[in-house]
Amino acid sequence: MRRLLDAQPPRHLHGALRCKDFLKRQTAVVVVVELVKRPLPKPSNEGYIEARLLEALGEAGLALEYLERGLTRNAACKAFQAWKALLAALLRLELDKLKALAKTEEERRRLESKAVPRVPTTKMKELGRLLEEAGHYGISAWTDKALDLHDYQYHGPDPDMALSKYTTRESAAADVLLLLKELARRVETLRSRIKWTEELEKALEEVKKALTPPKRLSI
Repeated sequence: MRRLLDAQPPRHLHGALRCKDFLKRQTAVVVVVELVKRPLPKPSNEGYIEARLLEALGEAGLALEYLERGLTRNAACKAFQAWKALLAALLRLELDKLKALAKTEEERRRLESKAVPRVPTTKMKELGRLLEEAGHYGISAWTDKALDLHDYQYHGPDPDMALSKYTTRESAAADVLLLLKELARRVETLRSRIKWTEELEKALEEVKKALTPPKRLSI
């Protein structure tokens, strides 16, 4: 975090106004890092959903910052983490409905003890399908996109598409933006379903502001 605060403006930034904008941006990054680093409450705590949504928006903000710097693999990593945090919030929100959809008592126990607090990467496809059944239409396909970005995080662009679904950095960066726009949209739809706080509103507006107008991709 100290490195973020001590970072110097790039040489091409001249004048007091641009320096002020740079410092303002660095401060915003520090605030986002603080959001992501907060300890999570227990899933049984009523603040768990809000905490996970704040985490999702914080990770989204970091993804956009990395994208701005041209670090597409880092951006893909943070976009994936943002989506994973969103899934955790939705799984907790729909837990009763999901337990009713589960076929066995063992599945119900796993939902409560593993899926909600951990959202295992290997189970994300299955959990996405469950949320789709619970009424979150289209979320399964978006979860697949998040997993594609997860692969890209480790392997980068792959012309043969054997290890990664992306042949270029540009296509991965475009999917990062698409996923984050969808994440912001889905968080916003929860306003009437959860305890909506001023902090959530501010975090959401920051992400929406960063996404509009469309971001230039520094790749």
